Amino acid sequence: MRCALGQIDTTQGEPALNRRLIVDCARRAAAAGASLLVLPELALPGYCPKDLCYHESFLGRVEREARELARELPANLLVLFGSLARPPVPAGRRRHNVALMARDGELRVVATKRFLPNYDVFDERRWFDAGDSAILIEHEGLTIGVTVCEDIWNGTAGDPGMPRYEGDPPAELVAAGADLVVNLSASPWHRGKGEGREALVGEIAARVGRPLLLCNLVGGDDDVVFDGNSVAANGRGEIIARAEAFAEDLVVFDLDAQALPARRPDGLPEIRRAIVLGIRDYFAKSGFERALLGLSGGIDSALVAVLAAEALGPERVIGVGMPSRYSADASLDDARALAKNLGIEFRVMPIEGVFGAVTRELGPQFDGRELGLTLENVQPRIRGLFLMALANELQGLVLATGNKSELAMGYCTLYGDMCGALAPIADLLKTEVYALARHLNEGGSPPIPERSLARAPSAELRFDQKDSDSLPEYEILDPILRAVIEDGLGLDQLQGRGFEAAVARDVLRRVALNEHKRKQMPPGIKLSCRAFGSGRRMPITGGRLDRYDDEETP
Repeated sequence: MRCALGQIDTTQGEPALNRRLIVDCARRAAAAGASLLVLPELALPGYCPKDLCYHESFLGRVEREARELARELPANLLVLFGSLARPPVPAGRRRHNVALMARDGELRVVATKRFLPNYDVFDERRWFDAGDSAILIEHEGLTIGVTVCEDIWNGTAGDPGMPRYEGDPPAELVAAGADLVVNLSASPWHRGKGEGREALVGEIAARVGRPLLLCNLVGGDDDVVFDGNSVAANGRGEIIARAEAFAEDLVVFDLDAQALPARRPDGLPEIRRAIVLGIRDYFAKSGFERALLGLSGGIDSALVAVLAAEALGPERVIGVGMPSRYSADASLDDARALAKNLGIEFRVMPIEGVFGAVTRELGPQFDGRELGLTLENVQPRIRGLFLMALANELQGLVLATGNKSELAMGYCTLYGDMCGALAPIADLLKTEVYALARHLNEGGSPPIPERSLARAPSAELRFDQKDSDSLPEYEILDPILRAVIEDGLGLDQLQGRGFEAAVARDVLRRVALNEHKRKQMPPGIKLSCRAFGSGRRMPITGGRLDRYDDEETP
């Protein structure tokens, strides 16, 4: 049988738009000779519609679009796609996350998602009730069993906090007579996820002795990026089809196709593509054309500018230099050179006049005390004011340029450098920022001035300031942050890894104390297994990790 994986980029909450994507994909699959087309989880309403699931009017729209879709599909093509359905017995306002079958005008539910993830960025038990059965489909002499995303994972993915469920849906479908198992997936990306997902598909196919086809969503939705990387394995666990990463793709193949070479991890190029896709879809799906960001001459803003220009096109990116009395001439020169290299618009708006006025007004309120840190924070807030005013006038969105190391330690200013609609590198530690920037500079025309890479990082909020005045060197800090945030280690475990106790305790303290800032940060594109935002839900008050050691942990 000739099969197709329709890896499409849907928009959450837009079933009419998604229907048109599905129909177009189906027509191309039929033209290529496919008789089976598999599409992603919740492809029609978009993954994930979240609290829209509670609205009857939204569910009604989804149901109408599903009926229209079934009428528009090519004849003799079996299409499996994800959607919403009402539970047979109403249970509050929850819905079912289902796989629908459409064929020759017929439309029916063939599987209801059994395993509902509630870890990391997932919160599916808030919106869905779990199903308990699947209907086998007969098509061209084969019996097909359908699963939905998490139904094939069951604790095997290695993600922190991933549960184990009772049951083995692929094996149960095969025991019931399935010759082929398919999976409709919306599996978010983080580093290593593509390789892990492909290995899982091969392992399950070999274990049950049947081909397994997985079609994964692609695209950016808020702070989450879906990487595609749809894959098919034969009954020996050999990969016979593989879709592109971070791009829409239609893969057509025969079930008896030859095995493909092993997939190689991409590393930095994969991170680059994830961020670019995240930026591009954030703007496309929110309806904004222009991106604005402050260009300081430093490495963080330089990296964000390069990625934004790649995602949106240089004509849609505006860099703004906002020097103060503390800014080195080299900083503005490097910002201007970067803008020229990228071909983006560059504006200069000095903050000195406003800064002087604010200083004069604040002075009498502090009884002659040295303002110190207060005046340091005033400067990024003035810059944030300038950027937001420009964004209002130009109907654009501001990109925040903070990295994960700064956000973790609170080395950032609320309503200043933290303001914006999206924080593209919020899940990159500072050492990773440098690594990705150097990667982007490989080739004949490096966009980032070498001085931006070579100079010691500085916020330039006072004379001769360096990040290392307030933070441990990033080569020391970043491994501790990774161990704390991504691995969940406490003080004793950090010491066991060789980290200095005083430094580790201070890092734990500052990570906890600055939770209130991160609760107000823009969404950041998820790149790691534990990013700030929807996948990390820590209390703002209390929860001081530096006050616990491992002996107190039950």
